Amino acid sequence: MNGETQNVLLECAYFNPLSITGRARRHGLHTDASHRYERGVDPALQYKAIERATRLLLDICGGDAGPIIDVSNEATLPKRATITLRRSKLDRLIGHHIADEQVSDILRRLGCEVTEGQDEWKAVAPTWRFDMEIEEDLVEEVARVYGYNNIPDEPIQAGLIMGTHREADLSLKRVKTMLNDKGYQEVITYSFVDPKVQQLIHPGAEALLLPNPISVEMSAMRLSLWSGLLTTVVYNQNRQQNRVRIFETGLRFVPDTQANLGIRQDLMLAGVICGNRYDEHWNLAKETVDFYDLKGDLEAVLDLTGKLGDIQFKAEMNPALHPGQSAAIYLKDERIGFIGVVHPELERKLDLNGRTLVFELEWNKLADRIVPQAREISRFPANRRDIAVVVAENVPAADILSECKKVGVNQVVGVNLFDVYRGKGVAEGYKSLAISLILQDTNRTLEEEEIAATVAKCVEALKERFQASLRD
Repeated sequence: MNGETQNVLLECAYFNPLSITGRARRHGLHTDASHRYERGVDPALQYKAIERATRLLLDICGGDAGPIIDVSNEATLPKRATITLRRSKLDRLIGHHIADEQVSDILRRLGCEVTEGQDEWKAVAPTWRFDMEIEEDLVEEVARVYGYNNIPDEPIQAGLIMGTHREADLSLKRVKTMLNDKGYQEVITYSFVDPKVQQLIHPGAEALLLPNPISVEMSAMRLSLWSGLLTTVVYNQNRQQNRVRIFETGLRFVPDTQANLGIRQDLMLAGVICGNRYDEHWNLAKETVDFYDLKGDLEAVLDLTGKLGDIQFKAEMNPALHPGQSAAIYLKDERIGFIGVVHPELERKLDLNGRTLVFELEWNKLADRIVPQAREISRFPANRRDIAVVVAENVPAADILSECKKVGVNQVVGVNLFDVYRGKGVAEGYKSLAISLILQDTNRTLEEEEIAATVAKCVEALKERFQASLRD
């Protein structure tokens, strides 16, 4: 505007607070107007505001006012909802009885349109009180105007109720204590992860992307806890902390059209180890952790659930894990997780220093533990028989042990693999497994003939299922 300006156009508008908030952040615009509209304005104020601005211009500069052109869409403007305030809710939240007439008077003084009913009030908030939307808002306003100092102090009455606890419930606290005792430290990482890192771990997997992320490196919801844990390992290794044992419990967010809101949220338990097996000590050799270190720690956790006997480790591909040093974890016939060494290519891309091992479990499928049952302890001696069977290299030892348990279910109380041999006397592509069978009965001492028969049944079953042969 200058001294020759003759025509001035005034505009006064109302914008949806949520729309302004999203677009202001998206475009990085933080102005007085954006902050004002984010907090909300009176949708009925525009006409009065433009009339007042016009009057000030005419009084100061003179001139004539033109017509007001009103362009509005009633469907998009905020609706003045009717809020019901119940007497029971008012007394319960405030802890004090306020007379009906006084409550009605307070609501009307606040600008509400009030209709009194039987033990309730129906109020329509004024347009400038867009913060009054629910019953609790009215309770707060009544208490504020009445005066918090006018509400008498009353001692809290709280009855003691004995809490219930199912013996089958296995708390995460107990699991965390177990891992702490084994030298692990709990970490808490963000649920938002770098989509590039996540794609390296889960190539081709679809993830939920945030419309307004904190940063580009935190713009995707995690598909597993490995993204945050491996990033934490790199952070520690860059600060010369090469022996790392950490774990985390938290939710993963998997897109699923069948789930509520299209996202399935699973509670997961995951862990990572790397570096030396033990802390530096003059009397201990520097040995790097391997697959069986992590598997042993995981089996100790699974043993708490009482379901270790139903757990199987099966060879199964995972793009994030080494194909020859990893396994899928199955509870009966359902896969509940993975364990293994991080794939060498992934180690290189993430700048991991040395061999790194990870595991992850769906905890909700394990939390309902099997309660241990008392059983009779045999007073009769146990007998041990050792056998060495030769099987193909691709036959898992766990399947051999499982078959022996199944065949000798009534007498075989323990099966243990104590040696694996490859070399002279064993053909290439085969391995020799040395297995100990512990046989015992709770009612009597087993005869030698019975023991021999049971061992023979186990050997025959292994021959039939795995084409195994006794090693000479």
